[in-house]
Parts: sequence; C-alpha cells; structure tokens
Amino acid sequence: MSPVFPMLTVLTMFYYLCLRRRARTAARGEMMNSHRAIESNSRTSPLNAEVVQYAKEVVDFSSHYGSENSMSYTMWNLAGVPNVFPSSGDFTQTAVFRTYGTWWDQCPSASLPFKRTPPNFQSQDYVELTFEQQVYPTAVLVLETYHPGAVIRILACSANPYSPSPPAEVRWEILWSERPTKVNASQARQFKPCIKQINFPTNLIRLEVNSSLLDYYTELDAVVLHGLKDKPVLSLKTSLIDMNDLEDDDYEENDDCGMDNLNKKLSSTALREGPNNGYFDKLPYELIQLILNHLTLPDLCRLAQTCKLLNQHCYDPLQYIHLNLQPYWAKLNDTSLEFLQARCTLVQWLNLSWTGNRGFISVAGFSRFLKVCGSELVRLELSCSHFLNETCLEIISEMCPHLQELNLSSCDKLPPQAFNHIAKLCGLKRLVLYRTKVEVKKQAMG
Repeated sequence: MSPVFPMLTVLTMFYYLCLRRRARTAARGEMMNSHRAIESNSRTSPLNAEVVQYAKEVVDFSSHYGSENSMSYTMWNLAGVPNVFPSSGDFTQTAVFRTYGTWWDQCPSASLPFKRTPPNFQSQDYVELTFEQQVYPTAVLVLETYHPGAVIRILACSANPYSPSPPAEVRWEILWSERPTKVNASQARQFKPCIKQINFPTNLIRLEVNSSLLDYYTELDAVVLHGLKDKPVLSLKTSLIDMNDLEDDDYEENDDCGMDNLNKKLSSTALREGPNNGYFDKLPYELIQLILNHLTLPDLCRLAQTCKLLNQHCYDPLQYIHLNLQPYWAKLNDTSLEFLQARCTLVQWLNLSWTGNRGFISVAGFSRFLKVCGSELVRLELSCSHFLNETCLEIISEMCPHLQELNLSSCDKLPPQAFNHIAKLCGLKRLVLYRTKVEVKKQAMG
C-alpha cells in the first residue's frame, strides 16, 4: 500500500475531529448565548421591568435605641428614602437597635442561654418592612451608615400586609444568611448580598441582626428592594444556585429555621421493625439521655422514628426541661404545640419569643398548652409574641404558680389592664416589660 493512503486516513480523521469539536463548541456557545438571552430578557424586558422601591413602612421590630415617643434612633427611620447615606457617622435620623457587643449578655442581670439552640440560629434582633408592590426579589440593599456588619439574615414573606383578605398560607423564605462576621471599617456602605430566587412575590422583608461582634451601635438608614413583577425565567446561573440549595448545610439551615414538616415529625409514630435496638440496649438509661441532650429539636424528632428504644427516650419529658422554640418562629403553630404537649409536662424553661404572629398561634392553642405544661414553669420568654392578649396573661397567672422569670418585651399590643394579672405571680424575680403599655398607678396620699 502506498504511504499516501495512511497519511490521508490520518488527515481525514483529524479533519473529522476538528469538525466535531467545532460543532460542539458552536452548540455550547449557542446554549450559553441562549441562557444569556433568557437572563437578559428577564432583566430588561419592558413587559417585566425591574421595580426599585424603598420601604414604605416598618411594621414590626424587636428593639430600638430610641424611645416610643421620638424619631431619634428608632426603627421607623428605616421607612422611606435615605436620610443620611452616603454620609458616615452617628446620626439621630437612623435606625439603631438596643445593644451591641457582648456586654449585654455578660452583665449580672443577663439570663442564662437556653440549651439545645441550633448553632446556626444566632439572630438577636429583627425588623420587618413592607413595600408598596409585591415583586419577585432580585436584590435587597441595606444602606448602613455607621459600624456596618450586623445584618446576618434576610427573609421574605408570602403574605401581603395590605391585602384586605387574610392569606390561606403564610410562608417565610430565607433569601440570604451568614454567620456573624467582623467588619473592621466603621464607614457607611451599601450592603448587597447575593440573594436566592424564590417562587412567590413579596412586599414584606425581614432583616435579622447579630451585633455581638460590633464595637459600637450599628446604624441603618434605608432598605431598597429590587424585583420583577412577573416570575422571571430561570437562568443558568439561577439553576445552579437552586441546585446548591440542596446541599446538606443549606438544607439543615432551612430545616431549622422553617421547621419544615416538623408537625409530621412530631406526630409520626412509624418505627423501623428490627430484632433489637443494637448496642443501645447495653447502655444505661441515664447515659442515653445525656447523649440525646446534645440534639436539636428537629433531630430529636427524627431520632424518635428509628427504633422503639430511642422513641421512648425522645418522648421522655426530661428531654424537654428546657425548650427553646424561638429558632422555629417561622413555622411554629397550634398544631406544633399540640404535638409537643404530651412531652412537655415537666418543662421549666420555655422560650416562645417571636412566635405565633400572623395567626400562627391562637389564644386557645396557647391556653391549652399552658394548662398541661405550665405547672412546673420557672422561666417564660414571650418577647414579641403579638398573639398575646389579656386572657393569655390570666392563664399564665393561674397555671404557672412557680414562675420566677417573665419576659414580655415588645408585646406592645397588650392593653394596660392586662398587666393586672401579673400581680398574682408572687414568686417573680425578673419581669421584663420593655416596649409595653404598662401603666404606673399613683396611690392617693392621705
């Protein structure tokens, strides 16, 4: 055979490979261009133009430095256009929370922390803001004017506060979260984290903060919400973000905050059938109880579904002596309390702060829970629990005879006469009535 033919064969194969690679590159380029076109259209299409709006109103918050009868250093300064930004410094026209650093937790009057608090729940304060139009968020900008870095979580709510009819379902979704980090600079900045795309429009945004690493009070000037009126087409970048949301760390975070399917976990009685309970049968009961003390509440509910022995341990009331439900404020409701009721007959410390708002917990549901679980209560945290009314305080005074600590801070919807029931709690040593409508009665001199 002539040497020309093998050379032609090699050249033919090389030519074929080049054509194939070129076709692949073209296809890939076409695909990328297609995704860019989708992303570009979702941003610039006149039919789905991006809406940029400042907060219309501040509807709820946990604390502020200013007083209720002033506008200096109060959360209400977050509504509307910036008053100070881009200037830096200490200005009374900004929103300032009540504390910073660690001195608040280290002072002699500070309460001990609750056990079994999820490590990724580190929020200390919050503020909720409404906007004029419901949009699918594309960006949230926080204008910080002094000692930035306190914002650690941003959430969006499906409920429209301006809707005349109550929603059938209220959902909270985490747009962005991060552990507290130290920001060395004290100058103003425009904080714009990369947020997650959600599948519902919103005009209710919640900021949660942790000021423990700050050297001074953080000051916020305004919040800007960018979003689309219509649901955007998923771009390649968005799809990748959504896939990453399925990673273990993010799943745990969403599960702990949203407490998704917690009611199913609490009520589940399905156990795996097996000949024995492994080596746990050989461990002392007290040792297993000690090990289980390190689990969070959702993990305890999951473990209860593994075998009969661990189910018995997970239902033991001794596991619920200290019960912190604040991290699960976004999903905790009457059904959750009903499922927990049988396990909490010995509870001594109970934290229901931030829970029950927007109809999640009813007066009847709270009353039923305390009638069963209130007899041993020593400490009850109810900060920012806006479902409370006079009936609730009456139930507390009747069902919690051993109560020594009661926190009602920022329960600003309680009427003044409701606080008369607190006088029946003779063993109180700590009572927090910050931002309430309690009145001081003056005794007649005579």
